[in-house]
Amino acid sequence: MNKFIKLVGGAACGLMLSTVAHAAADYAVVLKTLSNPFWVEMKQGIEKKAQDLGVTVDIFASPSEGDFQSQLQLFEDLTNKNYKGIAFAPLSAVNLVIPVAKAYQKGIYLVNLDEKIDLANLAKAKGNVEAFITTDNVAVGAKGARFIIDRLGAEGGEVAIIEGKAGNASGEARRNGATAELKANSHIKLVASQPADWDRIKALDVATNVLQRNPRLKAFYCANDTMAMGVAQAVANAGQTGKILVVGTDGIPEARKMVAQGMMTATVAQNPAEIGANGLTILVNAVKSGKPIALDAQPKIETVDSILVTR
Repeated sequence: MNKFIKLVGGAACGLMLSTVAHAAADYAVVLKTLSNPFWVEMKQGIEKKAQDLGVTVDIFASPSEGDFQSQLQLFEDLTNKNYKGIAFAPLSAVNLVIPVAKAYQKGIYLVNLDEKIDLANLAKAKGNVEAFITTDNVAVGAKGARFIIDRLGAEGGEVAIIEGKAGNASGEARRNGATAELKANSHIKLVASQPADWDRIKALDVATNVLQRNPRLKAFYCANDTMAMGVAQAVANAGQTGKILVVGTDGIPEARKMVAQGMMTATVAQNPAEIGANGLTILVNAVKSGKPIALDAQPKIETVDSILVTR
């Protein structure tokens, strides 16, 4: 069974861990998965930037956003190749701490994308990264919630949050940003905040149950667009399209289309292509400097802003 996805020169193919060849490129990138358009856009941004910079890059991804062990094994294997640097988006804050520390100790330059690695535990394991490139996910959640508050107006009403996977830092940050914003408004009542594990079908089921228990619900904020599309289907099944607000996150093409069609109300769009491109640029520049970040130094933190996409 193929365990990983590898992309070289834009072509995707299944890749068994044992068949990863000696590094054919200057740099490697490990993404979360390619089953979500967000990561496909990041891949495309990295590939374009690699061409601009005149470097070669191998891009890998685990089969799904829940396959922690596969990503761990993949990263460990890549550290045994001769890549000058590795950019990576860990599936959780802790699943890659040990292999990243080992890579740092081997002199491999490292850049952290999107999901922030646990820097405290990484330091204890004697490792560090050059930089962390992401969107401010607390601000993303707050932006989605503010849109809901503004649309509901003085009347306010009941709102629910559909969370990502428990323990996922970016998902929890979006939930926290949205929760704080909603609770700060006296006209809003947060009646539910439940995880749907980034999954469209699970989000459909969760939203269906939330709607049954809260018949006066006015809006959903969803921590990603994949779940928001499932929520939109639940709202449609209840005959409430256009009456209940559905706000997603990421701005993936299918979600933007659903916003244009009125199936979803809005999405807070990130710019994954820019996150990936900026990460590769910093990685290449770090390698060119010949000076890896010190173990006790603070990594550079760079954020890429989000925008609100509405009909």
